[in-house]
Amino acid sequence: MRYIFIAFVFLISCKQKQDLSHSALIPKPVSITNGTGAFTLTGASSIYMNGSEELQKIGEYLSGKLKPATGFDLKTTVGTSSRGSIYLSLSGADAKLGEEGYTLNISDSGVHLLANRAAGIFRGVQTLLQLLPASIEQSSKQNGPWEIAAGTIEDYPSYSFRGSMLDVARHFFSVEDVKHYIDLIAFYKINVLHLHLSDDQGWRIEIKSWPNLTAHGGSTEVGGGKGGFYTQEQYKDIVNYAASRYITVIPEIDLPGHTNAALASYAELNCNDTATALYTKTEVGFSTFCAKKDITYKFIDDVVRELAAITPGPYIHLGGDESHATAKDDYILFINKIQGIPKKYGKKMIGWEEIAQSNLDSSTVVQFWTDPKYANEAVNKGAKMILSPATKVYLDMKYDSTTKLGLDWAARIEIDSSYIWSLSTAVKGLSPKNILGVEAPLWTETISSFDDIEYMVFPRLPGIAEIGWSPEEGKSWEEYKVRLGKHGPRMKAMNINFYRSRQVPWE
Repeated sequence: MRYIFIAFVFLISCKQKQDLSHSALIPKPVSITNGTGAFTLTGASSIYMNGSEELQKIGEYLSGKLKPATGFDLKTTVGTSSRGSIYLSLSGADAKLGEEGYTLNISDSGVHLLANRAAGIFRGVQTLLQLLPASIEQSSKQNGPWEIAAGTIEDYPSYSFRGSMLDVARHFFSVEDVKHYIDLIAFYKINVLHLHLSDDQGWRIEIKSWPNLTAHGGSTEVGGGKGGFYTQEQYKDIVNYAASRYITVIPEIDLPGHTNAALASYAELNCNDTATALYTKTEVGFSTFCAKKDITYKFIDDVVRELAAITPGPYIHLGGDESHATAKDDYILFINKIQGIPKKYGKKMIGWEEIAQSNLDSSTVVQFWTDPKYANEAVNKGAKMILSPATKVYLDMKYDSTTKLGLDWAARIEIDSSYIWSLSTAVKGLSPKNILGVEAPLWTETISSFDDIEYMVFPRLPGIAEIGWSPEEGKSWEEYKVRLGKHGPRMKAMNINFYRSRQVPWE
């Protein structure tokens, strides 16, 4: 009888292994249809593409991702797919997939990944990687087999903007750190990296017409460390790397508040023509540009002009939050005057929710973080919204009272709390037509190493990515936490220093 039971368990486990719908995919796809059998990746497999230099680069990326754990040096070839191989195609996809959607057909004879745009192929590749055993993420050769259950996945995002913000101003992070962060967020189909490049504690981007911004303003950080900055060439390297992962970089220069690093670098930006001292603490709301001085707007024009020239994406973020030291009339005057500057250089301005007090330009995007009053004021003036509710997606908030890193002024945000909400109902008065998408900021007052970044970001970011990508219908925390638990071995294989919440049944 015992042997019959063991055989029964074995058969059930094999059946589930061949069931594509049991795959722990994050974000959850729009639809999964089970097939029969499974695809097995072997050393004889190849990656085929139907032309396009861009598609060939994705094929090479996929081959590179598969090689360390499998030991297979898969060839990438333009042409028709052969049995047992992977085929990437930009021909014949359904229009409803849009620019980032894809269809993934898996059978015992091969894998066919179809999309309208290369971005969709890249998103589909992330799904393909998640369908393989977690050991595929290891950096050394592992034992197979490398099987994927047969079936069809059709998938496309609910919202076009799915972002993560990294504050490199409070604590500076290297180019390699930022690139590694890009790889991690790309895995969960994030498509925007918002870089917070200036604040009271540091100026992090080279502006050639104002060199003291980095020479002096970039020389420190929270706690008095040495700080640092990106040259324009380094910034372009980051932007190009992000683009290779189909991620758009949005640079932020925060103003008129959060500006002490600039005020310390150039006396003329202060109302009293006296440079301030460098600042290494964490309080906010004490600094401000002089709204009535012409030099202020020349400075902003120069900064935006240089940033726009090295930023191919459509947006420049100009902050606007927590300007407590700026008189309200001066603040409105200031925002009204600067809105046209990004437009002058072919960019759209994004600003934090407080800019809703100004006469918003029709192209300006407003980022909600705490006050629904500003969000509704912004949409009533015709603005589109990015939602970053601090009580749900601020990744610098502590998980609970025992969390050593982070802050808790907005909330303590456990894994369930960061997942159990929706974009369409987050702010009363807003509808999906007003919302571009979601962004999860990581402010770094208490974050000083990449291990710190990983611990605060994971595993909250995957759930936030799902909020932006997956349909709201049928969403369930009880179901999601099981899928997330299955990502524990995967994140471990990726060497992510993630928070092992007791709310999640980690495998």
